[in-house]
Amino acid sequence: MSRTVITTQSFTDAEAAFAHAKAIYDSGIAHLRQSLKEFVGGRDDFGGRVRACYPFVRVRVDTVERADSRLAYGFVSGPGVYETTLTRPDLFRHYYREQFKLLLRNHGVALEVGLSSKPIPVHFSFAENDHIEGTMSTERRSRLRDLFDLPDLAAMDDGIANGTHEPRTGHDGQIRHPLALFTAPRVDYSLHRLRHYTGTLPEHFQNYVLFTNYQFYIDEFVRLGHELMADDAGEYTAFVEPGNVLTRRAGLPAEPGDELGAPPPRLPQMPAYHLKRHGHSGITMVNIGVGPSNAKTITDHIAVLRPHAWLMLGHCAGLRNTQQLGDYVLAHGYVREDHVLDEELPLWVPIPPLAEIQVALEKAVAEVTQLSGYELKKIMRTGTVASTDNRNWELLPHPGPERRFSQSRAVALDMESATIAANGFRFRVPYGTLLCVSDKPLHGEIKLPGMANHFYRERVDQHLRIGIRAIEILRHQGLDHLHSRKLRSFDEVAFQ
Repeated sequence: MSRTVITTQSFTDAEAAFAHAKAIYDSGIAHLRQSLKEFVGGRDDFGGRVRACYPFVRVRVDTVERADSRLAYGFVSGPGVYETTLTRPDLFRHYYREQFKLLLRNHGVALEVGLSSKPIPVHFSFAENDHIEGTMSTERRSRLRDLFDLPDLAAMDDGIANGTHEPRTGHDGQIRHPLALFTAPRVDYSLHRLRHYTGTLPEHFQNYVLFTNYQFYIDEFVRLGHELMADDAGEYTAFVEPGNVLTRRAGLPAEPGDELGAPPPRLPQMPAYHLKRHGHSGITMVNIGVGPSNAKTITDHIAVLRPHAWLMLGHCAGLRNTQQLGDYVLAHGYVREDHVLDEELPLWVPIPPLAEIQVALEKAVAEVTQLSGYELKKIMRTGTVASTDNRNWELLPHPGPERRFSQSRAVALDMESATIAANGFRFRVPYGTLLCVSDKPLHGEIKLPGMANHFYRERVDQHLRIGIRAIEILRHQGLDHLHSRKLRSFDEVAFQ
């Protein structure tokens, strides 16, 4: 199959730069899909390896001067050559165009867009609902790697985000600094993992994400989603459930593909639900289940979508005798005994509270509960949350964990919040935590069936409405207010 020769071109217009990147990507994907179709059909004589490569964008800056900006991103840290590979222009259209515009505005230099040398793994070229390998014999599947590029884990690490990346030198002898936290193969890998773990397409994810560790919250979110879809004057346009089951708001016409969703035979490991709004400014909610491993896994992958914020809404053990079941805890610090991020983010790195998130959550609690001043303080404490990877920490020899939690001044304990906050810090995604006390094991108040059911009924609806209200507040304030400079290093990538 003949292919158009693609050259590197310079652009001073973001739309034109994006269009060239899209043309490169679309050409490569079409080549891979057609070649794979022919291979499955029995063709062997391809005349060599079948390969397509990702497009790249590059910017060359020779001065420290740049336009003044309130945003914490959109500019490079100093003179040099910066580049990154790009993928899925259909999914990241708005994101890429916005990053291109910021670079052009802040530095006044052209963007170079061309064909990189990084191969697109054939698995990442599959169209949705393609299950090509299942139609091939074992022998033919084994021959796939002889003709096509397969995913290379060495190209998918998080060295850029972790601050351990060593820039390479280009053919011109100049060092290539990263322009984004994630390379194209790393993004593609996470997009495929998201479909597996959440049961929904990456296209449905919104820029504001709620995480929870209890299905009760999801049940309430589903009820609310369907209720909002019945309101033909509402701001949300669609509600999506696992299996890509899509319900559009009353009065909106159906679109091609709406009917393709189907409830899965069983829920995925971490099901996601999406309350969609224009510009991906709606709310995604994910039930991550229990434990820091799940919390790390899902945030590792959602991070490539570059959300504007993620918040943890869940249950916790209250550690103070003055707390009551149903009280709220607004985390302003974390004790990290989750252990899942120790290698990527050393324990000596502080995870700071973000004022923008903290204020929004406190304001949301006040608005939803209709309390203020001393009455508000009676039901909500601000303090340190400890997260552990030991679900049965109460059974450890006394007074081991209790002593550490006391020394840290922790007011609550869970298994996910510190992980979600730490990964937010690592991936430059604004984060926050609002927990609800469901038991007090240090004070003899453990969860019993009757107590738990009453507690859930009383608090879940209110807690969820607080989380949604906090997101509305953050959205209204604007991105220049939300994205904190605290999450950016002094030698930072330009892309959000």
